[in-house]
Amino acid sequence: MNVNTTIFFSIVIAVVLVRVIRRFLDLPTRLPRVNRLLDYIWVPGVALFALSSLISWKSDQLDEIYLLLVFGVGIWILLRLRTYRPARLLLLAVIPFVAYSAFELLLALVTPALLKDYDDSFEVAQAFTFIWLFTFALIARNQKNQLEKDRLLREEEEQAKQRISAQNVELERLVAERTATLTQQAEELRYALTELRITQNQLIQSEKMASLGELTAGIAHEIQNPLNFVTNFSDVSTELLTELEEEQQKADRDPELEAEILTDLKQNLQKITHHGQRAASIVRAMLEHSRANNGERQPTDLNKLADEYLRLAYHGLRAKDKTFNATITTFFDPSLGQISAVSQDLGRVLLNLFTNAFYAVQKKQKEGHTPGYVPTVSVNTLHRSSGEVEIRVRDNGTGIPESVKDKIFQPFFTTKPTGEGTGLGLSLSYDIITKGHDGTLTVETEEGEGTEFIITLPATKP
Repeated sequence: MNVNTTIFFSIVIAVVLVRVIRRFLDLPTRLPRVNRLLDYIWVPGVALFALSSLISWKSDQLDEIYLLLVFGVGIWILLRLRTYRPARLLLLAVIPFVAYSAFELLLALVTPALLKDYDDSFEVAQAFTFIWLFTFALIARNQKNQLEKDRLLREEEEQAKQRISAQNVELERLVAERTATLTQQAEELRYALTELRITQNQLIQSEKMASLGELTAGIAHEIQNPLNFVTNFSDVSTELLTELEEEQQKADRDPELEAEILTDLKQNLQKITHHGQRAASIVRAMLEHSRANNGERQPTDLNKLADEYLRLAYHGLRAKDKTFNATITTFFDPSLGQISAVSQDLGRVLLNLFTNAFYAVQKKQKEGHTPGYVPTVSVNTLHRSSGEVEIRVRDNGTGIPESVKDKIFQPFFTTKPTGEGTGLGLSLSYDIITKGHDGTLTVETEEGEGTEFIITLPATKP
């Protein structure tokens, strides 16, 4: 192969090596100016090619000189990129090969005989430098691939961070919008709650007024009896006084008749006093029920209170329906005594329970599904051995369905038709017993058979 051909092949090899090193070291990005200069790596080869046609002395080493020049440029580039780990490994791979090639070229120029005498040794050394070159080149390539993977991973992580940052910004915006919406909704709910409390207070007042109306109707009917007695006994007493005056004006007076008339007058006056006190007691009960409650507990006779409100509830219903009659059975434990309680509140509870009981038996009677049905309401009081006081209100009315049993103490829940109940009676009664008196209010019922409400109160003595 002549010199021109070897130089030509050397130029091709140089161009290929430059292309490889450009891609391997990413020179367009890392060293853009050097990368542009490498476009002219062929110029020295062409110069040597021109020189080889003019100079024949030692011209067969010109291709080696050119390749050493190319490798020298490569070493210079690797030195500039020595902070890049694959470049350092590639530099370590190239230096022994370049050093050996330069040494061999030097011997070929100075003492060719020596190079020929130790040809085998130099071939072994050259093979070693080739092995060294390719081994470290592979290591450098693996390291570059690993670095590339790491770079891609870092880019993905950076992109993930950017996405997270963008999502955080979006979330902050959404949170701000949601916060503004929730703030507005909170204001609306606060306003609605205020309106609800006003409405609730109005409904509670309506429930109290309805209770007062039922009590007033019962009182009006109940107070009629003692007033009738007072009127009748007053009329009879007036007649007896007239008869006594006539007897006293007679010449022949009858002392026994006068004594009998006076005895009758005394009995009439006692009965007038008794029924007058009865009427006054009913009026006092009405006033206590309608008076504002100060929450102070006072000595209360539960037996008397239960009896009073039982009759008032019964007569209150009869004032609305003259045809209604019911059997009332009572057992008031004489050992009950007085307990410390808010009598007005307990009166409201008892009135509500009694009214509901009479309503249930009246409804069952009107339905007419039970032949021979007798409406019955029973009220019992008991002083338990545990020290608690118990009041039981039982009726044989319609009962409460199991599906709504757990709801009867909820505010605004009622089984009565629209307009006949607010659904606050039992709710207020439950609060008065449980919260106001530290007691319990429970219910036992069987649909179609009847209902029993059980009040348990601590027997706190006044």
